Amino acid sequence: MRPKPDLPTPFPEVDPAWLALAEEPALEPDLPIIDPHHHLWDFPGHRYLLPEFLDDISGGHNIVATVFVECHVFYRAGGPEAMRPVGEVEFAGGAAAMAASGVYGDTKVAAGIVGTADLSMGSGVAAVLEAEMAASGRFRGVRHAAALDPSPDIPDSRVVPHPRLYRDHAGFREGFRELGRLGLSFDAWVFHTQLQDVVSLARAFPDQPIVMDHVGGPLGIGGHAGRRAEIFPGWQADMREMARCENVSVKLGGIGKRLCGFGFERRPRPPSSEEIADAYRPYFETCIEAFGPERCMFESNFPVDKVSGSYTLAWNAMKRIAAGASADEKRLMFHDTARDFYRLEA
Repeated sequence: MRPKPDLPTPFPEVDPAWLALAEEPALEPDLPIIDPHHHLWDFPGHRYLLPEFLDDISGGHNIVATVFVECHVFYRAGGPEAMRPVGEVEFAGGAAAMAASGVYGDTKVAAGIVGTADLSMGSGVAAVLEAEMAASGRFRGVRHAAALDPSPDIPDSRVVPHPRLYRDHAGFREGFRELGRLGLSFDAWVFHTQLQDVVSLARAFPDQPIVMDHVGGPLGIGGHAGRRAEIFPGWQADMREMARCENVSVKLGGIGKRLCGFGFERRPRPPSSEEIADAYRPYFETCIEAFGPERCMFESNFPVDKVSGSYTLAWNAMKRIAAGASADEKRLMFHDTARDFYRLEA
């Protein structure tokens, strides 16, 4: 996987004073939550490690466990290039062990770990996957991102993906097959213009568990700016088609980042959770209706989505969207779907 050249700091620090302008108490504070998508990193100009994450989740929601998702950090400094991502799993496993000690509270941070590996290596990727499994008993699967857009204003994945990677790359599909052999899951990450590639992959491997990250990556900047009403029907149709693949689940979240174009980060004060809920509701409700609560999991995507408001605010918005759901449906979307997909301990 070839790194993108000259990447700037991808996610700048968010001013705590700005976040504090929209403080809210946590809604439904007893509802158990598994956060199935967050990152930990130490980029130039932005450190977000276990202490920073624990500070964010301390706002009153009942976060019982989390899933760390790869973000190209702490790779091994030497050895074969293909094996270097094993270092990220080792790092996440260390953070998980710290959290599991109980020293920092009850939340089992990184109870599941999603690493990465270059699936386009074909069957040769098996050695990398097996090394990641050996690196941590919490390793559950990989994300090999394929997000790609021609607009120069839109950053692609942190590696340069092959065009139509999921659909047309023979080596990728050969490597993808190794996930099933080893009992591992797959996180898919593409933009809304590429959703048919995920549908094609899911149909080719109907027994492989796949989760579509960030409600399918609807873009709202660059060439997509100002076109939300025009883009939404096509996104909606593609997600409904994807939902007919019973091996695919979806993460409800990840659209607070700048790429999606809501522009909350440009406001003099953060939006309220009601405003966030109103903005995200058409996307989340489409997915809940199409996939059903048993294949939907709410996610924070922190710290990326922190540009739109605090962790407490984000989960309040998700709880507002789910307000009309039954207790059983809430249990699925906030806890059980993620627990079962990532095979976490009860």
